Amino acid sequence: MPPGPTAQVTSEFRQLVSGSRVRLRAHSVFFGTLLLHADIVPSREVALSATDGERVYLNPDAAPRLSTAELDALLLHQVLHAALSHPERRGPREKERWNRAADLVVNGMVAAAGLPLPPTAAREPRLETLSAEEIYAALDGTEGEADGDLLDAAPSDAPAERGQESAGTGTPSPTRQRWQQALAQAQTLAAMSGEPGRAALGDHRDLARLRPAQLDWRSQLWRYLARTPVDFGGFDRRFVGRGLYLEALDEDALEAVVAVDTSGSVDDQQVQALVSEVQGILGAYPHVKATLYYADTEVYGPYPLRPGDPVPEPRGGGGTDFRPFFALPETETADLLIYLSDGYGDFPALAPRPPVLWVVPPGGLDSQQFPFGDVLRLGEDGE
Repeated sequence: MPPGPTAQVTSEFRQLVSGSRVRLRAHSVFFGTLLLHADIVPSREVALSATDGERVYLNPDAAPRLSTAELDALLLHQVLHAALSHPERRGPREKERWNRAADLVVNGMVAAAGLPLPPTAAREPRLETLSAEEIYAALDGTEGEADGDLLDAAPSDAPAERGQESAGTGTPSPTRQRWQQALAQAQTLAAMSGEPGRAALGDHRDLARLRPAQLDWRSQLWRYLARTPVDFGGFDRRFVGRGLYLEALDEDALEAVVAVDTSGSVDDQQVQALVSEVQGILGAYPHVKATLYYADTEVYGPYPLRPGDPVPEPRGGGGTDFRPFFALPETETADLLIYLSDGYGDFPALAPRPPVLWVVPPGGLDSQQFPFGDVLRLGEDGE
C-alpha cells in the first residue's frame, strides 16, 4: 500500500503543542522537561495519539476538540511511554497485553501528577507502581482493551524529516540513550527546584529501573547550565515580552565556549572523555551551541561541537597559560565558559564577563586557589 499524503505541521498545530509544553512546565519541572525533549508531529492515521518510542503522533483534527487539561494529560501519557522505552521493551510479548501493562504504569504517573484522565483510562492502583514487565506477568489477558497507542513503526503520513518540520525541539528523534539522559536531566532539575510531589513518582519501579544509579559529573554540568538565562522548560526570559514560543529559541541559542588544556600535564584520554561528555550534554540541551578550543600557551580552534561528531584531534603539548583563551573575542560574548584543566598555569588578572566552570581532573589545583569561577572536580564531586 503506497504511503498516504504527509500531514502538514501548521502554525495552529505548533501553537497547540507549544501551549501544552508551557502549561506542563508550569505544573511540573520534571514533566515539562521531558516534554521539551519530545518530537511531536501530526498524523491522521492515529485515532487521537500514539508513539513509536521515537516520536509522539497527534491527530491534528481531533486534538483541538480536547480541553487544555485533557490535551496536556494525553501528551504526557505518550511522552512517558516514549521516555520509558515501552515500545522497545515489549520484545516478543503479546502486543495488546503489553500495551495495557504500560498504560497502567503511565496512567498512574499522570494521576499522581494531578492531571485529569479520561473516564475510560485503565487504572489498577495495586499494580501501577510496578514495572511494566511485572504488571504484564500479573495480567491474565482477560482484562479490558488497551489503548493501542504503542506503534511498531511510524505512520505513513508522518513528516518524513524528523526534527525539522516537527513541533518539537528540532533535534533528531530520541534514542533510548537520549531518553535516559532526558530522564536524568528532568530529575536533576526537579530536585533543584524543590518540586513537590516527586516522592510519589519515586515509588514507580518503571521510572526507577531507568534512573542512573548515581548522579555523575555530567548531571552537575546540566545543573550549571540550568542556571543560565535560558529556561529550557519554558520561555527564554529575554523573549517573554515578545511572546515567542520554544521554537523561536533556535535563532538565539545559549552559546558555550569550551577550552581543553592540552599541556603536558593533561593526558589525551582525559581530553577525549571531556569532549565526548560535552557532546552528550549538547544532545540533551538542544538550544545550547558550543565551540571547542584546545589550549596550552596558545589556543587552537575553533571547532564547532555537535552531538555524535568525531572528537577533533587534540593539539598542544606545551606549558599552560589561561590568558590567551580568555582574551578571545568569543569569550566576551559567550553565555558560559567551560575549561578542563588541572589548574596549574597563569590566570588573567581580571575575571571574564561570562560565568566560568572549571572542570578539574584528579590531582589538580586546590579549588580555593582558582581566582574566579566554579570548580567541579572529576572523579571526586561527580562520584
